[in-house]
Amino acid sequence: MDDVSTAPAIYTAIHTDQGALAELTAMPDAAAGAVVTFAGVVRDHDEGRTVIELEYEGHPSAPEVLARIAAEVAARHPAVLTLRVAHWVGELTIGDHALYAEIGAAHRAEAFAACSDLVETVKAELPIWKRQVFDDGTDEWVNCP
Repeated sequence: MDDVSTAPAIYTAIHTDQGALAELTAMPDAAAGAVVTFAGVVRDHDEGRTVIELEYEGHPSAPEVLARIAAEVAARHPAVLTLRVAHWVGELTIGDHALYAEIGAAHRAEAFAACSDLVETVKAELPIWKRQVFDDGTDEWVNCP
């Protein structure tokens, strides 16, 4: 029965509220024997410099692009049962989630492979830009696809 192919349940969102994380992590699938998650969390440093503030700005097309990415990743990994991915925009603080990805599959190998593919594709293609402010007062825009 593990090899039965069905359309995966896909959830995608661009959020401004960290409270939205609870809805992402509360959707288990009884058929998924493996659930792999990735949390991209705001850290307090980048390349030896202290980060004191972070802001993400998204292009208006970001929700549609994220949905397309999710569908393409699911199509590349037919064993995926559930795929959830969200990115946050706006001002974030150290420790906040910037990216959350979750893959449910019957077995761990496919779940890990699909989750890695999802995160790398989001980082490469999602039109969201990150502005970092450093403790010396300088800032920079990074990770712009």
